[in-house]
Amino acid sequence: YQLLPLGRARDWQPPPAALRPQSGTLLRLIPGGSFTMGSERREQGRRSNEFPRKVTLQRPFYLGTREVTNGEFRRFKAEHASGFIGKRTLDLDAQPVSKVTWNEAAEYCNWLSVQDGLPPAYQKKDGGWRLLEPVTTGYRLPTEAEWEFVARHPGAGARPQRYEWGDALPPPAGIGNLAGAEAQGEMPRLLDGWQDDYPVVAPPAKFRANAFGIFDMTGNVSEWVHDAYVSFEAGANATDPLGPATGGARRVIKGSNWRTVTFADLRAAWREGADDASQDLGFRVARYAE
Repeated sequence: YQLLPLGRARDWQPPPAALRPQSGTLLRLIPGGSFTMGSERREQGRRSNEFPRKVTLQRPFYLGTREVTNGEFRRFKAEHASGFIGKRTLDLDAQPVSKVTWNEAAEYCNWLSVQDGLPPAYQKKDGGWRLLEPVTTGYRLPTEAEWEFVARHPGAGARPQRYEWGDALPPPAGIGNLAGAEAQGEMPRLLDGWQDDYPVVAPPAKFRANAFGIFDMTGNVSEWVHDAYVSFEAGANATDPLGPATGGARRVIKGSNWRTVTFADLRAAWREGADDASQDLGFRVARYAE
């Protein structure tokens, strides 16, 4: 006998645990689960737009194990340059791409879908890019809920954490590329007591992976996610949320970066909005498994 999930075709096979698109970036399967997104009122350093809400990720998805690099992005847009900080380059092929707008990141995802023979995830509408609904299996930016779930979840059966490494400060050595003592002279402020050997952005995956095998969700570059930037409502529980349908040009960014100097910004619940490119802001790709 062969048991199949309800509604599956006779030849259905479970999605593989990992896959590698044409870009070369390895993606790992995230089976999903339920967790409380955001932060409680008493959490030190919390912002007013981090109301807690119960989120269930029901549809398995793949997430890039590392950020998209300059070299990968230049296959799509050959003239792109991430630039310099003083005399230090951010533009090596092996460094994560930065100075990229949210629209450029979405366009890259569609381009990558075409390379792999997948249906594009985004369509041009009203002067911007929006997800096709129902959402396809094409490459896209991770949702804010997906990103936060992966960043704070230590593995199956365990309780979600405040930080990627646990609930306590200071961060352990080797957790990520932040504004440490090595950036003395490059930065007006530094993260107290930190050192990681990279005065600016580091090549992806130089620091240890989390429980899902995903690198650099703490430090290196902050990351665009799919959602429009608005304050979500307390208690607004959701399943596979895609963020608000409207919300202006600002999009959510998640995760600390090589310029981060505040411990509160290391929390997985930390969120900010932006509408333009920055040299400490990049992205990674995601896609639904089926």
